[in-house]
Amino acid sequence: MFLFIGIWGSRTRKLYAAYQFFFFTLSGSVLILIAFFSMYLNKGSSSFEFVLNSFYFEKREFFYFLLLFFGFSVKIPTLPFHIWLPEAHVEAPTPGSVILAGILLKLGSYAILRFLLSSFIYVSHDLIFFLLIIAFLGFVYTSLIALNQIDIKKIIAYSSIAHMNFSLFGFFCQNILGLNGSFFMMYGHAITSSALFLGIGVLYDRYKTRIIYYYSQIAIFMPFFSFFYFIFILSNFGFPGTVNFVGEFLITVGGIYISIIIILFSALALILSVVYSLFLYNRIFFGFLQKYWFIRYFCDLIRLEFYILILFFFLIIILGFFPNLIFEISYSNLSKIIIINT
Repeated sequence: MFLFIGIWGSRTRKLYAAYQFFFFTLSGSVLILIAFFSMYLNKGSSSFEFVLNSFYFEKREFFYFLLLFFGFSVKIPTLPFHIWLPEAHVEAPTPGSVILAGILLKLGSYAILRFLLSSFIYVSHDLIFFLLIIAFLGFVYTSLIALNQIDIKKIIAYSSIAHMNFSLFGFFCQNILGLNGSFFMMYGHAITSSALFLGIGVLYDRYKTRIIYYYSQIAIFMPFFSFFYFIFILSNFGFPGTVNFVGEFLITVGGIYISIIIILFSALALILSVVYSLFLYNRIFFGFLQKYWFIRYFCDLIRLEFYILILFFFLIIILGFFPNLIFEISYSNLSKIIIINT
């Protein structure tokens, strides 16, 4: 990814974004390495199951939890470690943005599910409101920032951070509904954000700009692309029948058992995702043609772009109407975490 951004980036700040991405993720990895190295020195073994299922004293366990949580938070990312992601997304080429949104951001969420919730459940229970407030602040703050952006990629990047922070609610709800919702949202976010970044790449290949001010009435010139992007936008703010709706609904229901107040404010904050998503779509595909910006090249989706986007379209719709395709895999495994915790 460092080479992706630094060499094939699209703007002059690509070197700055590449180094920022490298040093932020390196700092998170150092914290994780310190935690596991300390576990190895304490227990004398590097066996995965032995180290993570061993007993630790309360202060040591608290120390390990904080190191691992903040190390994984850089990968998600949560507030205030989110600074590197918008820069990396904006400067990266379209394949780099898809890899970031679809794969790399899921590593932090998976690590929290696999390490913290399986091994340090008592500390996470003691710090549950601290963790929920971090997720809430990250979700609301990045949603508000997305409303003020003029770069299309930055809007989707901050939307990506907001959705990843919202998925943290389900992880710390400590019930099967929240865990399944967060697990499902990892899939939904990977599909939806990747599709949105691919759509931005389609526009950038034709018109060589990502500034939202220069776009309007694209629906007239690119009707097929407008239809696909409309479905992706619906999924981005969790419209019923799309893949993100299932995860957001389960996280909200699961969070009610922990804190009605925080989940209520978070559910109200989901309105912000509706606002900036519909603003983005309306500003690009409708409106009035700009007086001093004339689009000279009219081309709808080529065959390769059509095949790629229709694949994401079917995944969004099929998983939205048939979520059991994922739940059949996740339910039995996530139930083990709940049983161990109880």
